[in-house]
Amino acid sequence: MIPGTGAFRSVLRSGSIVAVAMAVMNVSTYGFQLVAARLLGPQPYGALAALMNTLLVIMVLQLGLQATAARRISADPAHVQQIERVILGVTYRAALGLGLLLLLLSPLIDRALRLDSIPNAALVAVSAVPLTVMGGQAGILQGERRWRQLSMIYVAAGVPRLVLGVLFLAFSPTEGVAMLAVAVAAFAPAIVGWWALRRPRPEGGRDVEHRAGNVIRETLHNSQALFAFFALSSVDVIVARNVLDARDAGLYAGGLILTKATLFLPQFIVVVAFPALSTQEDRRHALTRSLALLAALGAAVTAGVWLLPDLALVFIGGAEFAEIADRLWLFAVIGMLLSALQLLVYAVLARRGQRSAYLLWAGLVALVVLGLSVHTLDGLIAVVLVVDGVLLAMLLVISLYVVRTPDAETEPSTLP
Repeated sequence: MIPGTGAFRSVLRSGSIVAVAMAVMNVSTYGFQLVAARLLGPQPYGALAALMNTLLVIMVLQLGLQATAARRISADPAHVQQIERVILGVTYRAALGLGLLLLLLSPLIDRALRLDSIPNAALVAVSAVPLTVMGGQAGILQGERRWRQLSMIYVAAGVPRLVLGVLFLAFSPTEGVAMLAVAVAAFAPAIVGWWALRRPRPEGGRDVEHRAGNVIRETLHNSQALFAFFALSSVDVIVARNVLDARDAGLYAGGLILTKATLFLPQFIVVVAFPALSTQEDRRHALTRSLALLAALGAAVTAGVWLLPDLALVFIGGAEFAEIADRLWLFAVIGMLLSALQLLVYAVLARRGQRSAYLLWAGLVALVVLGLSVHTLDGLIAVVLVVDGVLLAMLLVISLYVVRTPDAETEPSTLP
């Protein structure tokens, strides 16, 4: 529980291992992107970035499963054995179905991203299967607050990608080989999750609320909201490949490395706070204090990039991306806005709200429409900043209103 500052600090201390593990995961992921950007150059890296951002959007099913499992176990720990069994069953079926669907859609993905390589597009389908399995496993561990085992999954999601990426790209520096490294490494966290949950739990009570049908409906609701968020945070690189020339699109993709770093750096705050956001008496303090921490971290990163742009340039690929050195702080601002938006999205999922999710879809449509109307690097950056900023302000007002008192009702039109 997080009724006050002391309890909130206690939760953060108990989740400190998650912070370290997610830092390792994010640094490893960033390291892979940095190596790829340096070895591939702007144009091939732009193709890889489009594949990676597509995979990020597809991973919303993974995150939807994780949010469903974590919320249900946090809100109803008496039925953890039933929830775990149902979640894992739904997870395995969802992973297989998604993989087959993406395999069938590989030609469409190839055309949409202008890859000229269906095998590269098919690697997205291969990666999606173990990453989806990881989502259900991580959600169970998160809901049970088994931070050590959850941390092992996060480390396994990052380090193998970096190690295999360096090895594979050293052998053959192409976007296809880089994506193959991502696909192979994706199996590591699923294996760790299987190991963490390998021992069956004692049989507990049963509740019809946790039947597979209800879990699937909640997962679909969570996934569509998260899909809107991650599409919002990723679609700009696809827009860039369609409205900018190949070099400017590659430069924009390079700047997004900094955006993603700023977005994912404080992600441990969302993970640790989510169980508290799922309980009515704790959500107000969890939301306000988590937002304060996110704002402080984001402001520090942005100030550092603004003061030391040449140093920041080193971390996104070096001299080949020097043309955007003076704009890098704007990419950090975008990442800061997105990190706050992510917390607000999870706050909506924790209270099972539906209406707020519609704003995410409206923001996505606005970003695509406005983005396609510009044809310069600066114009696209401005569109993304405005859309993300307005959406953040609207969701913040709604969320603070809903959780204004500890016993406030959940948002209208919740799931059954």
